Formats: sequence, C-alpha cells, structure tokens
Amino acid sequence: MTPLVDGLCDPRFARLREAFAENFAGRGEPGAAIALAVDGRVVADLWGGHSDKARGKPWRRETLVNFFSVSKALCAVVALRRVERAEIDLDAPVARLWPEFARAGKEAITLRQILSHRAGLPSIREKLPEGAALDWPRMTDALARQAPWWAPGTAHGYHVNTFGFLVGEVVRRATGKSIGTLLREEVAGPLGADVHIGLPASEHGRVAEFLWPDVSRSPAMPGPEEAMRFNAYWNPPGISGAGWVNRPEWRLAEIPSTNGHGTARGVARVYAALAKGGSIDGMRILAAETLASATAEHSSGHDLINQRPSRFGLGFQLTQAERPLGPNPGAFGHFGAGGSLGFCDPQSGVAFGYVTNDMGPRWQNPRNKALIDAIYACL
Repeated sequence: MTPLVDGLCDPRFARLREAFAENFAGRGEPGAAIALAVDGRVVADLWGGHSDKARGKPWRRETLVNFFSVSKALCAVVALRRVERAEIDLDAPVARLWPEFARAGKEAITLRQILSHRAGLPSIREKLPEGAALDWPRMTDALARQAPWWAPGTAHGYHVNTFGFLVGEVVRRATGKSIGTLLREEVAGPLGADVHIGLPASEHGRVAEFLWPDVSRSPAMPGPEEAMRFNAYWNPPGISGAGWVNRPEWRLAEIPSTNGHGTARGVARVYAALAKGGSIDGMRILAAETLASATAEHSSGHDLINQRPSRFGLGFQLTQAERPLGPNPGAFGHFGAGGSLGFCDPQSGVAFGYVTNDMGPRWQNPRNKALIDAIYACL
C-alpha cells in the first residue's frame, strides 16, 4: 500500500505531488518531505511515509531529519554574512584569525579556498578515535596540525566532513560564537526556517530515525594512496554518521558539514530568500552582490575526492550536466547524503527543499531527479 502523501499542493503542481507519491510507490522511499516556493510563495508543502525503521510512525508536518551536506550551504551563508561585515576577509590568510593554523604549509590558505574546496584539507591524516567528531577542539586542533594533501589553490576535492569544522572555526575566531548559534540567531530565526546545526534536546522527539545501511564497522583501511579519500569519509570513525546519526549526542553536537537537521519547508524557506537575491519579506540574509560572487564558479572539473566532475561556488554546489538542478545555468544549492537537497533557480523563481530518512544513491539519485523534473514540467 502506498503511504499517504499529506500536505498542500497548488493544482498547477499536481505533477510534483504525483512524482513524490511515486517515490514511495516505485522508488523505495521510506519517509520524506518536499517543499516548493515560486517567487517566494509556497506552492507545495508535502510529506509522507514513515519516520521510523519499523514503519509504525507516520511522517508529520513538523518531522525533522538529518539532511547531511545540505547544511554546507547554510554554513556558507553564515560565513558570508561575516565577510559582509568585514569580520572575515575572504582572501586574507585564515591564520590571521586562527594563528595555530599557520603551520605545515597552510600559512596562506584563505576562506575563499576553503569555501570552494580548494584548501587541500578534505580529510585528516592523524588517526582519530570513534566519537572524536563530536569534540570540536579535537577536530580543529587536528586540522591546525595537518599538512595539506595538495598545494592549496591548485586543485579541488570535496571537503566532505572537514568543511564545516574549517569554516566554523574561522567564524568562531571572528565572532566568538559557533556557526550553529549564528545560524539560529541571524538566519533561521528571523526567516522562521526550521533548520538547525546543533539540535536542542527539546527538539529530539520530532526527529525521524535515519535508516543508515547495516554496517557494523568502518571498512578496512586501504593502502596509502587511497588514504586521502578513505579518511574523508571514515576518519574519525562515525564522522559521516555511521553508528551515530540516531544518537542524541550526535544531534546535540555541531558537526556543520554533516549533522544539519530540518524540515523541507525550512530548507525551501532559506532558498526562497536566496532565489530573490538574498532578501525576502523585508529580511536580508545576504546582499545580492555577495550572493552573486558566492554563486560564480570557483571550482570545476575533476574532483580529487569523489573522482568525478563537480562544480562549486563559495559553499554552494552549482548545477552541472552530470547532476542538473533544472535546465537553467544559474541554479545553485547543495545535495546531502541519501538524496536530500536544497536549491534555488533565480531565473525561474524556484526554491526547493527535499529531505529523506533513507541513504539512497548519493550521486545521481532517481528520487530527487524525478522531483526536479516534475517541478520544471509544471512551470
């Protein structure tokens, strides 16, 4: 029996509702939500399926879920706000704010290089113990000691889990506040967007159980030539969420690349502002010129971590032929493991959020592709 799809949908976007329902009926979706705004107006706010592995709890309007790397774009928004206020210089060495970082060839690394995945720090060489990802000083100290895997600025590779610690520590040094705190105070709170990095215990009761594949331990460590890519996902053990994603300690911590939580509606609300040049309903989260710079191409081509093409601006993934965010060239956003997605397309006025509690295909995911295709079929 197809799980009930609940919520509201403008009749013009009936095909989007149908594609969402088909994700449950034919594409194995266990629990998910989607939200679509066009020109700032919400035209679809839908949810369905179940929020637990046993499939006994229905997904509800207020259900939160870990949306993984969707949070990288939220980190970028927070950091870019500090750039606008001249608290951080995109092109100055981050070691000016973080002196301990100025060693092992990292003296000249800039926030621009970090945000565009060009800093050469996609993973940590030093073997760290299980649970270290929840220890902010331990993670940032390890990154401060580390030598880059490649000469900074000469190539790009997806900083899978280190991105948030690097950006977050620069922000913390500049402001004295964590990136999750600033997200809440300056972006999510004013917008009324239900998105979080570091989820208060009071909200844990509405979090969906994430159906991580049954893997009892990390894969075996490969040879030295593969260490950079292996460590990006598996050092410290659990940094990508395996064994931790459903624990309260994980939800409480700030692991900014990886443990963002929210609703599809919350994600779409942030992108509704970005689709309109950074402002909506009288609230500005970024200046239009800042956003234009952040969504210009900074990295493109072969990705040294994921071994396939990727495109990045400053913290945002940019649309690309291999994984398009619709048909228009100016679309930008960020995918998350399992297929979760937040993106906008300023040309069409589209802002979209999709969250799921299943580790579906990470690269070319048929569920989010069907949803994107349906959006543009309706326009």
